Amino acid sequence: MNPSAPTLPERLRRAAEAAAETYGTPVYLLDWNAVAAEAAAISAAFEDAQGFYAMKANPLLTLLARLAGQGWGFEAVSAGELERAQRAAPGAPVVLNGPGKTPAELDLAAGLGAVISLDALDEIGRVPRGASVLLRVNPGLEPHTHPHLATGAANAKFGLLPADLDAALAATSRAGLKLLGLHVHIGSLISAPGDYAQAFDVVSGLAVRSGPLPVLDIGGGFGPDLDLPRVAALAAQAAAAFQARVWLEPGRRLVARAGLLVARVRSVKRTGRPFVILDAGMTELIRPMLYGAEHPIVSLARAPEGARPAAWVVAGPACESGDILGQSVPLADPRPGDLLAVLVAGAYGSSMASGYLTRGRPPEVILDGEGLSLARRREEPADLIALETFRPIADI
Repeated sequence: MNPSAPTLPERLRRAAEAAAETYGTPVYLLDWNAVAAEAAAISAAFEDAQGFYAMKANPLLTLLARLAGQGWGFEAVSAGELERAQRAAPGAPVVLNGPGKTPAELDLAAGLGAVISLDALDEIGRVPRGASVLLRVNPGLEPHTHPHLATGAANAKFGLLPADLDAALAATSRAGLKLLGLHVHIGSLISAPGDYAQAFDVVSGLAVRSGPLPVLDIGGGFGPDLDLPRVAALAAQAAAAFQARVWLEPGRRLVARAGLLVARVRSVKRTGRPFVILDAGMTELIRPMLYGAEHPIVSLARAPEGARPAAWVVAGPACESGDILGQSVPLADPRPGDLLAVLVAGAYGSSMASGYLTRGRPPEVILDGEGLSLARRREEPADLIALETFRPIADI
């Protein structure tokens, strides 16, 4: 067997090795140049649109501040994300999204001047009077993505049914809310423009009932190979039905390919399969275990002369059989101490990392040009334990 191995540009290889040497492993590395380039490409495709970066993908304050400097606002789904937006870029435009918002979150969002995307009829009466709102519509589609990522599916928990629009419009008016427009978000990792076309057809068909509105928020979910200019043209056509400006909320598309998770090999072994055990796993990158996400993995070690790649299972150190980062990873003679880089890890890596097994989250490092800077230090076990109200028995 001679599987082909992914490659890593020399600049990123040097940066990953330097990050591991300076900050230890595991460590997250985010290439700001790649983020900025992706942000510029999205802005160029959606010429007159307002972008709101979906913070859930990676909420690092340094990243938020830099994106705000390029004119981006933020999409938040919690009080914590609202606070992050305010700390990183006070006054930047914010949309609060998601189902099940608490009264405290609604009050905070209204107080900050954030736009609130209403997800259910019974949420309308809980929003402070005078707040600016959107109505999120569930178009009832079957987008081509993993079921866990299909937020615009008919059986998903998100949004209002088109049949409920008249009731929502009336309730919004009675509640004294400022309706800016409609909102639709069909899912994540969408690669087919036709999925967006179907959603936009549903939403634009509601213009007869709503009348003109200032905003059409099309959400995000742009897959890495999605034809952005095509989707932008479809969105502009849908927005024209309302005489509206397009808003969009990409997250993963901006940061996923810009990020690496750098880890060190701790053990090489064989049971029924050949395993490479790293010092990083599901606690640092849960996406493979959560919904079968596949991440390219590349060795930073120089393979011995003549060594040929073979397929290895790359696993983490957790006491879980599902703690697997890659199933058939091409590696040439892996050895303890080697560095591996898990690619396309800039989105939903650090933001979904956990303290399971009292493993502190890794540090995050920003690569800007050729220079590295620490954006978040390593989380130590003491940081996790500090929140507990434990007293030794001798003190009771």
